[in-house]
Amino acid sequence: MIERPRRRIVLTADDYGISPAVSGAIRDLISRRRINATSVMVVAPSFSRGEAATLRQAAADHASIGLHLTLTGPFAPLSQHFAPLRRGAFFPLASMARRALSRALIPALLDAEIAAQFAAFRDLFGRAPDYVDGHQHIHLFPQISEALLRVTKHAAPTAWLRQCARAVRSNLEPKGLVLDALSRRLQRLAAAHGVRTNPAFAGTYAFRANADFAKLFPKFLDRLPDGGVVMCHPGKVDAELIRLDPLTDLREREYAFFLDDGFPQLLAAHGVTLS
Repeated sequence: MIERPRRRIVLTADDYGISPAVSGAIRDLISRRRINATSVMVVAPSFSRGEAATLRQAAADHASIGLHLTLTGPFAPLSQHFAPLRRGAFFPLASMARRALSRALIPALLDAEIAAQFAAFRDLFGRAPDYVDGHQHIHLFPQISEALLRVTKHAAPTAWLRQCARAVRSNLEPKGLVLDALSRRLQRLAAAHGVRTNPAFAGTYAFRANADFAKLFPKFLDRLPDGGVVMCHPGKVDAELIRLDPLTDLREREYAFFLDDGFPQLLAAHGVTLS
């Protein structure tokens, strides 16, 4: 019997740096080779140079490290003159999205803030990120996506940019439809700028208390092509995470799912590999 070729996917943990407990859990999964990528929030208040160093060591040559562009509250900008702000922090997602869609943001300020986050990443890791995505998918929105492409071309010319169009597009929830539409636009812009994007994406779900991640995950692999990206949010809960983000207990469920001895067998059964 001829064994069918396996698909190599990128299983990327968002939000590295948001809190020490989340970062520690992500590093653990990378060390165990249960995930093969993570994107870093360089604006997170508690993120440290030591956590960057231990992530570099854990990732070695088998996991990618990306920049998790952050432009929404409660996080604060790295650049001095970014606007609009609310009590020194970025606006919440809904407010930033409305301003981006109505093209009410100032391009020069976006460029400066995005460049500052790239510069912070380079300072911490000694190199440019392997890829770029966005906290709460903010990088997909108009004005922000254009600014990100401008900066990426200069600051990380070999990096790829995460688009969030689904491999399976039937029965998408409203959020999925919006992400698909924004991603198709981003793919066109990225191609025009000569910036690579991933061929397909999976991993979003409603972050409800009763969400069954173990049941959802196999569906993420359905028809995902070679090079496709699956987003995840594994972690442990600590006081810093509770202070900054409403996504808490579900992170621990994802972490436990990836730690389970059955996870590698699940990937193999679906013809998927992380290496």
